[in-house]
Amino acid sequence: MEAFVNKKPTLVPLEDWIERQTFRSTRDINVPEKMSDRVIGQDQAVEVMKKAASQKRHVMLIGEPGTGKSMLANSMVEYLPKEELQDIVSYHNPEDVNEPRIRVFPAGKGKEIVREQKAHATAMKTQKNSSYIYASILIVMIGFIAAFMFNNWMLLFVALFGVMIILMFTRTPIQKQETAIVPKVLVGHDPNDMPPFIDATGSHAGSLLGDVRHDPFQSGGLETPSHDRLESGAIHKANKGVLYIDEINLLRIESQQAILTAMQEKKMSITGQSERSSGALVKSEPVPCDFILVCAGNLDAINGMHPALRSRIRGYGYEVYMRSTMPDTEENRYNIARFVAQEVKKDEKIPHFDKYAVGEIIKEAQRRAGRKGELTLRMRELGGLIRVSGDVAVGRRSDIVTVDDVLAAKATARSLEQQIADRQIEHIKKYSLIETDGAEVGMVNGLAVYGADSGMSEFSGIVLPIVAEMTPPQTKKGGKLVTTGGLGDIAKEAVDNISAIIKKYTSRSISEYDIHLQYVGTHGVEGDSASIAMATVILSAMEGIPIRQDLAMTGSLSVRGRVLPVGGVTAKLEAAAATGMKIALVPAANANDVMMENKYYRNMEVYSVENFYDVIEYAFVDCTKKRNLMEKLLPITEGGVSTAKKLESPKEYVSAEPREKGSPASTEQSVIKETEDTTTVTEKSKTKGGKPCPQ
Repeated sequence: MEAFVNKKPTLVPLEDWIERQTFRSTRDINVPEKMSDRVIGQDQAVEVMKKAASQKRHVMLIGEPGTGKSMLANSMVEYLPKEELQDIVSYHNPEDVNEPRIRVFPAGKGKEIVREQKAHATAMKTQKNSSYIYASILIVMIGFIAAFMFNNWMLLFVALFGVMIILMFTRTPIQKQETAIVPKVLVGHDPNDMPPFIDATGSHAGSLLGDVRHDPFQSGGLETPSHDRLESGAIHKANKGVLYIDEINLLRIESQQAILTAMQEKKMSITGQSERSSGALVKSEPVPCDFILVCAGNLDAINGMHPALRSRIRGYGYEVYMRSTMPDTEENRYNIARFVAQEVKKDEKIPHFDKYAVGEIIKEAQRRAGRKGELTLRMRELGGLIRVSGDVAVGRRSDIVTVDDVLAAKATARSLEQQIADRQIEHIKKYSLIETDGAEVGMVNGLAVYGADSGMSEFSGIVLPIVAEMTPPQTKKGGKLVTTGGLGDIAKEAVDNISAIIKKYTSRSISEYDIHLQYVGTHGVEGDSASIAMATVILSAMEGIPIRQDLAMTGSLSVRGRVLPVGGVTAKLEAAAATGMKIALVPAANANDVMMENKYYRNMEVYSVENFYDVIEYAFVDCTKKRNLMEKLLPITEGGVSTAKKLESPKEYVSAEPREKGSPASTEQSVIKETEDTTTVTEKSKTKGGKPCPQ
């Protein structure tokens, strides 16, 4: 069980917690030396890695991107038991040239032996060459003397011809015998080396399992000895260490099967991976590959794994599902601050953060978690924000990063999905696809998230205009639902819940009509987070009550009229404010999940609603029909009164003194500014709209 599972989130506001911290900047925060101590929020995974390292077990890490899988795998070598590393050397096999011999030596000894063999071969070659040179000089001298004594210069030409024969002899393949006796180091270590950590992510069969280089000269004594053409693979280089493979499901099944064999036998021969290469004839003696496999991937990686490989890991190791969030405790807040210090030290190109800038990073971690009392563990993307913030500070030649730099970075380093959503908002505003004032019958502004399954930790909100029209049924069997926008199954089933509420509290059945729902400018709508919007727009079309167009809403709806929580509320509300909405409704259960930036609170009021009665109270323009409808919905709410509450805007950091552009920042220049408490629900928010409701 994880150490912090039972820890409850702190009730101390982040702003007050930052004020209590003694560090002035991340320069005052110590960064751990061990890599495993730098992993944040994965206590269970760290403990598993320590056990697996000491017992030499295999591990599979499954989780979202950026949660520390590769760092955990890399830290495993710190806990491997002290074991003698090995040098692996290949030798020529005179009995079978296509089966090189493999020998294992202690670390450093193999390289020493090969060095001695090379020196010996070089000495032999030099000695032979010297003998040939001396013989050639002697022959030329004898030929010259004989030609002078016998006055026959043909003898000199005979001597020169003999020298040419000797020189040709020295270049024949016989010299290959010296090179054939020189072994090759396949895997080498120094005695004091740490156990190897080999990242084989994305490796093909040759680099993963080893290969034999192709030799175009395979006869006539010009060929390269087969032992010299061997190339060790990642599994051999990871001998006595860790082999890490991310996205294990992307490996070919044949490679996964080979890894399984290597894990079982702890040795594997090196052979040519291409049947068209001359290396296909070569197969060495088994090469040691006693490694610990650490494989990683997303949740879908399990489907692409070889069943036997996963069974081997489960039977002889651990499976770990990485956490994506951690409790918002004071200890974990400080861990985020330490993470900022780690990233600054790792990058080496950005200045340190003052403590208020650290507070803004922690606030962003809360926001990206998407749930109350949680902090995100998608550290890679959070690290991207840290680096961009540092770049902003460097751009203004400051020696420290402030809150203003972090806020500027958040505006600059927006994800691709957020940029697409921004373009959609511009398009909507340009062509007036969304009304932001007045009131209309059968038209409501819902809220949705864009690209929620893209693998990014940040949601990107969009405003979802929905138009409804009720018409007489075209068949005797009754009415039907006609939708546009490519609704998914969940979105269509949400209409069934809506029909239950309408039939119970209005005594009217929507099966008496054909319901036409149009999602304007949208395709591929899925989920039930627009349930309250659909219920509102259908009731508006049935009763003829106008809906405020400066209001947007999100929330699921139960068959009993309760508003249920949804995801991505912060991104949805920010999109509503950016579009020009004045009021937004969110489920009461999501009230603590709202972490909008303060600038959005200045232009839009946010209310939490517990039931459909609260939704109607704010969405419909005040009129007799609305009051009659609300009387019918009174049983939904407790005590017959509204339970809606206005959300407060959080405290914000501002600079105590204005700074000139480019001037150095001080860690004491940031203070906390209290915002006004505006929790009172005004009648204007409930009743004001556009054209009056028909009586």
